[in-house]
Amino acid sequence: MSLLSPRPSERLRKGMEQRKGPKPMVRKPRERLNRRGSLETNAGGTGPKRTWLIVLVLCCATLATLDQTPVLEPARTAVGEVLSPLETGAAMVARPFTGVPDWFDTRDDLRARLAELEAENSKLRRQVEVTDYGRAKLAEYESITRAAEDLGYALVPARVTAFGPAQTFNRTVTIDAGSAAGIRSDMSVVTGDGLAGRVLRVTKTSATVLLIVDAASVVGGRVGGADTSGKKSGQVGMVRGSGVVAGRSDAGLLTLDLIDQSAAPLKGDTVLTWGDGRAAPYVSGLPIGEVTDTFASVRDSSRTVRIKPYVDFGSLDVVGVVVPNGTLSDRAVVTPEGELR
Repeated sequence: MSLLSPRPSERLRKGMEQRKGPKPMVRKPRERLNRRGSLETNAGGTGPKRTWLIVLVLCCATLATLDQTPVLEPARTAVGEVLSPLETGAAMVARPFTGVPDWFDTRDDLRARLAELEAENSKLRRQVEVTDYGRAKLAEYESITRAAEDLGYALVPARVTAFGPAQTFNRTVTIDAGSAAGIRSDMSVVTGDGLAGRVLRVTKTSATVLLIVDAASVVGGRVGGADTSGKKSGQVGMVRGSGVVAGRSDAGLLTLDLIDQSAAPLKGDTVLTWGDGRAAPYVSGLPIGEVTDTFASVRDSSRTVRIKPYVDFGSLDVVGVVVPNGTLSDRAVVTPEGELR
């Protein structure tokens, strides 16, 4: 091997360079003279970018200047007239989609508002019901006060707490006043409309009242007004209950068996209790009801008068028990003058 021949490593390197091909040309930066007369290198790419920036700035300045002048006003108006319908149509098309979130929010708000209004309505309805009930109670107590003044008797107010039979009687009620309130057996019980019944039994805090509609109830009654002959009737008899409050044609009605069978009371005549004012179990002058019709029996030559009571026995609530003046009671007593004592 010659000493001047290349070494194996050099031959190998040259062979690899020949297989790779010629080396790429590296572009050298160009040099140019600036305004001061010195050389400066131009790396490339800086010039065009700076030129575009200057062009954009000039365009913006030009548009801003033209926008301040009325020269473009006709063109601007024309463009607005063309684009305005397109904008409106696009808004109408997009509104159902853009309004979906608002629709869900509005629906939830309406549902919450509806629930709030329903709760408030229920609360107001309960208040109205309670107010109406209290107003009705006050009216009933006021009617008891007027009844004491009109009848001329002292009354102990009481409330009906139960309906039901007592022993052999079918139409009775229980009131929340007893012997501690000055109530005794065989005392008359009234409402603001008229006679309701009489006291059967008494405990310290309650009493059982027999209603005049019971079939076993008998009340002495007197007919006011004139008879068919035009004369003052004033006929007396015994008022009896039918024992039926509802479900039949004679439900809630009373019958008056006259002592004088020739008397014929007129329809609408008032029937009152009769006595001397101290009689038990019914004091005199208490209104019972009014005459609805009169019918005669050919078989036994008797005459019966049918009476509609003034008291609605299906809705008894507040009643008054007739007591002597000066009665000691654990509750307020309505005096004959209509005052509380």
